[in-house]
Amino acid sequence: MILAASTLAVLIALIGFGAYIRAMLKSAQAVKKFPVTGKLLNVNGTNIHATVIGAGPDLVMIHGSSGNLRDFTTSLAPRLAKTYRVVLMDRPGLGHSDSFDPDGETLRDQALMLREAALQIGVQKPLVLGHSFGGAVALAWALHAPDDLSGLILLSAPSHPWPTGLSAFYKATSAPLLGPFVSLLISAFASEKAIQKSLSETFQPQSFPQGYRASLGIELYLRPRTLLSNARQRRILKRQIREMAPNYPKITAPVEILHGTSDDIVSFELHAKALAKDIPTATLTELKGMGHMPHHCDQDAVSSAINRAGSRGF
Repeated sequence: MILAASTLAVLIALIGFGAYIRAMLKSAQAVKKFPVTGKLLNVNGTNIHATVIGAGPDLVMIHGSSGNLRDFTTSLAPRLAKTYRVVLMDRPGLGHSDSFDPDGETLRDQALMLREAALQIGVQKPLVLGHSFGGAVALAWALHAPDDLSGLILLSAPSHPWPTGLSAFYKATSAPLLGPFVSLLISAFASEKAIQKSLSETFQPQSFPQGYRASLGIELYLRPRTLLSNARQRRILKRQIREMAPNYPKITAPVEILHGTSDDIVSFELHAKALAKDIPTATLTELKGMGHMPHHCDQDAVSSAINRAGSRGF
C-alpha cells in the first residue's frame, strides 16, 4: 500500500512537471505570436495594456470574460476608429495586463484601474462600452466614477443575480489548492477541438467569423496565470452583481443596452430587460435571434447605439 501510494505520488509529480514545461513553452509562444500592440501603462504598480486607434471623441472598449482587447480589433474597432478615438484595454489579469489581487479583481477595482489608465493617456469623460463581463465593469465605472464618463454602451452584459451556481469548470479552476494545478493541465493540454467547441458555443446560434480564431489570441487566455485570474474574477462576480443592482437607478449618464434575445450565456429577460427598467436614462435594443456576440454579428446596431450615446452624452 505504501509503495503504491509512493508510485502514485511520483506519477502525479511527473505529470505536473511535464505539464508545467509544456504550459510554459506554450505561454512563451503565445506572447511571441500575440505581442503587446500598444502601451503598458503603470497604474499603482500594475501594468495595464492599452491600444489607441483613430481620432475623435473618446470611446473606451472593455472586453469580456476569457478574452482580451483583440476581440474588438478583428473588425469593429477599426470601423469605429473612423469616427472615434478608440481606446482598447486588457482587463486586469487578462491579455497583457497584470493581475493585482490573488483573490480576484473586483468590478470596482477593475473599473477604477482602467479609468486611471485612460486618464494617463489623456482620455476625458469617454463613452464606455463593455461586452459581457466587461459590461459589468462598465456599470461599476458608472457607479464609482460617474463624473468620468459621458455614456455607457452595454453589450450582452450581466447586471442582475442569476439562479444557477458556478459551473464545474470555474469551480475547479478557481479552487484555492486545486485551481493552479487544473489551470496548468488545461494550459498544457487544451486541444484545438475544445477551443473550436468553446468558440462555437460562445457565438451560437450564429457562427464565429472567418479568421476570428486566428486573430483572437485565445492562446493568451490559455496561459496558467490568466486562466486563474479569469476564474477567480468569475467566482466572485455574482456576489458583486447582487451588491451593485440596487444602485442602478443612481446612474444618470446616457445608457444604451444591446442584447440578443437568443443569448444563452447572459439571459436577455433576466439582465437586459431588468436593467432597462432600473436605469431611467437607458434605451434597450432587442436583437431578435441574436446570441452573445453582437459586436461581431450585428455591428450596424452596435455602431448606431454608440452614436446615439455620443449624441446624448457629449
